[in-house]
Amino acid sequence: MANDKMMTQIRGKGGFIAALDQSGGSTPGALRQYGVPESAYSGDAEMFKLVHEMRVRIISAPAFTGAKVIGAILFEATMDGRAHNKSVPAYLWEERGVVPFLKVDKGLEAEADGVSLLKPIPGLDPLLDRAVTLGVFGTKMRSVINLASKTGIAAVVEQQFDIGAQIGRHGLVPIIEPEVSIKSPDKAAAEAILLAQLTKQLDALTEGRQVMLKLTIPEVTDLYAPLVAHQGVARVVALSGGYSRAEACQRLAAQHGVVASFSRALAEGLQHSMSDAEFNAKLAHSIDEIWRASVEKV
Repeated sequence: MANDKMMTQIRGKGGFIAALDQSGGSTPGALRQYGVPESAYSGDAEMFKLVHEMRVRIISAPAFTGAKVIGAILFEATMDGRAHNKSVPAYLWEERGVVPFLKVDKGLEAEADGVSLLKPIPGLDPLLDRAVTLGVFGTKMRSVINLASKTGIAAVVEQQFDIGAQIGRHGLVPIIEPEVSIKSPDKAAAEAILLAQLTKQLDALTEGRQVMLKLTIPEVTDLYAPLVAHQGVARVVALSGGYSRAEACQRLAAQHGVVASFSRALAEGLQHSMSDAEFNAKLAHSIDEIWRASVEKV
């Protein structure tokens, strides 16, 4: 069963979730943003070592605590890694007061019917067993919606909830993430369809079961208020989706009951070459800005 103290924090504490789960194809981009070009490493092993060092630097910073960062989403290799002689999940919860989550998806299928479904996730059950052993609270998996396709969006949401049920059987809380692309030519229409499909699946949940939702900040203010209030939802969090931190925070501040789960927007401006003092100050500023947008609503 999910840790009760973690659930209390995730459901009710003011703050946001840090997404530190870049993997595979997104890792070079994360390192470039951090000031590490592809010419600085050779092969996946060196690449993942560098990104792990970046993540440990972030979670070790003085401002990265449960006071404002209530949770963190990890890539599998990060979950299996170490931080200051502890497993990363144990370090996050025991030393920083931050609830650990695990990204479990293996990427996206090619777009069809206006959406990209999740690729198969081989070995999911053993991975979930390992996550439970390491003290992970929940998981995350990302699909993408590009067009306002009723059948495509229904397929995305159904797949997410089917896998979410498998995750729930391990005592973990799934974060359902059907991302609507900010480049969608009919983003508002896609979000309206998504709201209806999410509501349908949530209404069908077994009584007492809860999921989390990670959603693109919608075009219509408080569109997802019914989801925030739904008994089957532990928390609604927002992804930055490619918006700058300033724009993402401005949009988020108008969405009542929704908190951030930012990745690129959190790490924006952090550089490998910074001194620890510079790095920590920059990260503290980012954390404060995202925290305010999450808890101080307009």
